[in-house]
Amino acid sequence: MAEQKTKKTGESVEAFIDAVPDAQKREDSYSLLKMMQEITGDSPHMWGPSLIGFGDYHYKYESGCSGDWFVVGFSPRKAAISVYLTCGLHEQFASHLERLGKFKTGVGCLYVKKLADINLSVLQEMIQISVKSLAKTLKDKAKPNKKGPK
Repeated sequence: MAEQKTKKTGESVEAFIDAVPDAQKREDSYSLLKMMQEITGDSPHMWGPSLIGFGDYHYKYESGCSGDWFVVGFSPRKAAISVYLTCGLHEQFASHLERLGKFKTGVGCLYVKKLADINLSVLQEMIQISVKSLAKTLKDKAKPNKKGPK
């Protein structure tokens, strides 16, 4: 089985953000850093060379594939800031996406050119829901089967 490529590192989050060439993306990154830290209560960590994640958890698929990942995170990319959420965007956040503003989506992330293009209150709600949803999923998976014998 292939080893997971993107892992938590000990690199400095602040040094990474300070090296972002675009001043607006740097400013927006610090805003997201503060927002996600307040919501999760976790310190930020670099994951690989360019992802900033908060919290972490271990996953294992039925296929046997497993690894570790962050609860929520972001990356200030050249084209846009990628905001990573842990639950299906279109299923979980249909009404939020209608109110969010200007963005694009991927499977599990939002692509935002700049935070001024979106409603930050809606984004904050989405992050909170995503964090709570993952916590519930992990708690439910950890519960033993209470059905007992027939």
